[in-house]
Amino acid sequence: MEFSHKSVLLNETIENLNIKEDGIYADLTLGKGGHSKEILKKLSPNGLLIGLDQDKDAIKAARENLKDFSNVLYFNENFENIENVLDEAGFNRIDGALMDIGVSSYQIDNGDRGFSYMKDGPLDMRMNKDNELTAKQIVNDYSLDELWKIFSEYGEERYSKTIAKAIVDYRKMHEINTTLQLRNIVMKSVNTSEAHPEKRVFQALRIEVNRELEVLENTLEKIVDRLNKNGRLCVITFHSLEDRIVKNKFKEMSKKCICPPDFPVCVCNHEKKVKLISKKPILPSKDELKNNNRSHSAKLRVCERI
Repeated sequence: MEFSHKSVLLNETIENLNIKEDGIYADLTLGKGGHSKEILKKLSPNGLLIGLDQDKDAIKAARENLKDFSNVLYFNENFENIENVLDEAGFNRIDGALMDIGVSSYQIDNGDRGFSYMKDGPLDMRMNKDNELTAKQIVNDYSLDELWKIFSEYGEERYSKTIAKAIVDYRKMHEINTTLQLRNIVMKSVNTSEAHPEKRVFQALRIEVNRELEVLENTLEKIVDRLNKNGRLCVITFHSLEDRIVKNKFKEMSKKCICPPDFPVCVCNHEKKVKLISKKPILPSKDELKNNNRSHSAKLRVCERI
């Protein structure tokens, strides 16, 4: 299956990266390389693009899409390993980075990857197919309370306990192996007119499988610490949990003091690292919303190293 993905907030991201033609930039969620291609068009041969993706299929697709450019380094790595990647590439600091968080169109559209609740496939959901934990293991092995917790926290699902109980009851008789099997269990367990009540459950499982929120929270400051002065970090998110993490982390890094308000003097010794370029998130244009359905929940936040 062809790796297709329409880059969201493309123009806005490229504009906000403030690209220098001889700079070093990192695309931490390379995908097919849509954002990277536009960065490379603005770079001279002395500039460099470092591309990371934990999905081997994405690296393969990006190599093909960016084959006309020689100033690219590819790393089949999760962006939480950015420090090791930069050390291996021989760079202490870079001039900018972007993150396009979440699942790609290819991963959703390829039923065999197990991300889609619209296509039947194995309950997988691993972005890195070398990782051990799969969605199948979670739905068959996690306790009622563990399932309830991830559906509630990562899916913000109001019927979390009901759905978790339905899964636990079903698996007493049959192993849950496929996406449509899970979808049917969820749909039968909740009384709602909502078109896709399983959507939030699939989101929660995907986040748990790939440790998405934990990795995001742990990585943002690592990237900022490796930016040159005036280097920018652009982050595109697709749901409120991700956006909240980015918003709060950017806000924290933009403050001189993070002591509780009732402290008489500052004792935190916190270092202000960034200024906020976008105090409110940048949203897709009307044209993009019309032409790219998957842009509807997208938000872009930008900060600059000081």
